[in-house]
Amino acid sequence: MLPGLPLPVIVNAAGGTASRAGEGLRGQIEAAFAAAGRPIALELVAGEDLPAALDRHAGAPRVAVGGGDGTLATAAQALSRRGGELAILPLGTRNHFACQLGVPLDLAGAARLAATGKARQVDLGDAGGRVFINNLSAGAYVELVREREASRLPKLLATLPAAWHTLRKLRSRRFELTIDGEPCRIATPLLFIGNNRYEVEQGRPGERAALDDGLLSLYAVAPLPRSALVAAAVRTLVARPRMHRDFALDLTAREVRIDSAGGSLEIALDGERVRGDLPLTVRIVPRALAVVSPPASD
Repeated sequence: MLPGLPLPVIVNAAGGTASRAGEGLRGQIEAAFAAAGRPIALELVAGEDLPAALDRHAGAPRVAVGGGDGTLATAAQALSRRGGELAILPLGTRNHFACQLGVPLDLAGAARLAATGKARQVDLGDAGGRVFINNLSAGAYVELVREREASRLPKLLATLPAAWHTLRKLRSRRFELTIDGEPCRIATPLLFIGNNRYEVEQGRPGERAALDDGLLSLYAVAPLPRSALVAAAVRTLVARPRMHRDFALDLTAREVRIDSAGGSLEIALDGERVRGDLPLTVRIVPRALAVVSPPASD
């Protein structure tokens, strides 16, 4: 990265922390990078304008992107194909990917890292040509996202009532899976595929031990009665699942082919609802993305 050139900084102004900052967002970002000693070319955009903004900086060796995980996945897809480095400004609601990498959650620290830090290579998930940085879900979680999107409450507050409504109408769906070439039939209310291994048994729910193992994690919740499913969900959230009872699948793989009834399947990629054609091939893309992170996470 050439330190004299302005660093492109593209921010989804509608997401999470960014939207709450309102009109002061531009000034806060400019001040953070000024303190880091780095000139920037700042663009505040709507989510749907993010791909065009990334295209405008296609030749940049590094681009800083601000937003949540859905925004970062869009940026990862573009930058991984061009060979550019991704620096993260964690301006979403939960910022799972930033937390996993150890990126500072305060704007000043994130800007300093984006300006001066080094990049390392991490894996990406690919679902029919769409990139994901965290995970893919089919089934119950998709319903939860739909319910949450229909709410007028803030995202975090809307999650609990959305989860309740989802559990009330929960049902299993049959999937025909091919896992690294081996066929597997399963009925489950929730199919989950993670970019690298999620450590649900290690007291670290939602975390991964590594982001460059070259593997997908594959979980399928067992088709339990509704009351037992609620109990299983609680156990998983506190990282005390009964793996042999709560989950019908707990595997790692490099490629998973998903088929089911109908010509398409609605899935959630990094919390964003999309529809994919069936059969849908999900694969790990090893070390596909150069992302700026603190030295301690190497």
